[in-house]
Amino acid sequence: MDFYRRVAVVGQRIPRGRVATYGQIAMLCQKPRAARQVGYALGRVLPPGTLPAQRVVGHGGRLSGARSFATPHTQRELLEREGVCFLPDGRVDMARSAWQTTLQQVQELEALFLQLGI
Repeated sequence: MDFYRRVAVVGQRIPRGRVATYGQIAMLCQKPRAARQVGYALGRVLPPGTLPAQRVVGHGGRLSGARSFATPHTQRELLEREGVCFLPDGRVDMARSAWQTTLQQVQELEALFLQLGI
């Protein structure tokens, strides 16, 4: 299994105006305990622009922008342009903006991983 390629495949499918957590991406990559590895992939392994990194947030909708983007506010600005909703405390409103994957999408990802040999 090429976990980092799987992260790229999953990340590219996060719809505009939605966010996914590191843990959700790890789960979709079939490594449910690898949320930190997802962060490592985004920050150090995958080339910039491989996936819309602004759409990946921490547990509970926490932004990671201070470390991952040019300015501490870049991630929020990009998400706001996409229509992502925020709570008064600055976290993403996960009830309104989380990417809710369907069983069909999960099955399609599994088939794609097999097809790509990853």
